[in-house]
Amino acid sequence: MTSVTSSDILNRVGNTPLIKLDSLSNSRINYFAKLEGHNPFGSVKDRAAYWMIKDGEEKGKLTKGKSIIIEPTSGNTGIALTGIANLLGYKVEIVIPEKASNETKDIIRKLGAKVFETSDDLCPKVGAGTDQSIALATSIASSRPDTYYSPNQYANEANFMGHYVGTGPEIWKQTDGKVTHFFTGVGTGGTITGIGAYLKEKNPNVQIIGCQPQQNHLIQGWRNFEESAKPDLFLKRENIVDDWVCVDNDEAFSVVKDVLEKDKLLISPSSAAVYACMKKYPIDGEACVVGIFADDGRKFKSVYSTQNIMTETEFDDALKGAKHMSELAY
Repeated sequence: MTSVTSSDILNRVGNTPLIKLDSLSNSRINYFAKLEGHNPFGSVKDRAAYWMIKDGEEKGKLTKGKSIIIEPTSGNTGIALTGIANLLGYKVEIVIPEKASNETKDIIRKLGAKVFETSDDLCPKVGAGTDQSIALATSIASSRPDTYYSPNQYANEANFMGHYVGTGPEIWKQTDGKVTHFFTGVGTGGTITGIGAYLKEKNPNVQIIGCQPQQNHLIQGWRNFEESAKPDLFLKRENIVDDWVCVDNDEAFSVVKDVLEKDKLLISPSSAAVYACMKKYPIDGEACVVGIFADDGRKFKSVYSTQNIMTETEFDDALKGAKHMSELAY
């Protein structure tokens, strides 16, 4: 049996599948989901984490055997940073809102990170006095600058670059340059601006649609700009976004079982929110629509049970029968 090396796992970052959503597609419009759950640590954030760590190394901010990476996160970045940092020889400390799913926090601990929980909203906020996770991580990092390094996904250009040179070109190639509309939620802004910038360069007519949740939402990793300031990374290129579509909790969670039944996908709350946005957004004429499904649903058993989407038994059955579930590195 061939052993899997760190390089083997890291080489799996990116090049995720694009699958057609038969439940939405019709004679005029083809809808596709970019399944980022196929990254080795299970989400779109593997891309940003890998690029930010390599950038830190290249700039001399990270020293193996000495540096500790610390980062505030609502979930996926914490998993990705911990998993990838371990492979590259770094210790990690993660600051996470207590409302993040129990499965997410358990995975981060299992991967070896020290976890600090803060009583904060599920989607981290940016701004003085409003985000305990970011404030705590900043405080810890600043107390020992010779040891701690915070990639700061909310302002780090490497986050943008991971999508500009990776995800964007993949989507262009996978659609044979036919993509007309692109949908994704916004957390740090790296995904929408990185992919959007690339697609706009290839075809200025591609419509970049930002998906925004309701206030006090339950979509892990997203932010509502009425209750949360725009991150620096997003502000640099926010003009790339052509339009916005809003989605509430009920709209997002209501499509989870529908997508499972019709497309055989077990999707996460954020993927469900993107699906709901694509479903409700009016498009005239022929089109090729791509949405980012940031991760799959396997981390959200407790969330779906709490929200009465499906019982734990129904979830287990769904997990067994779902298609396009990737093999993870943990």
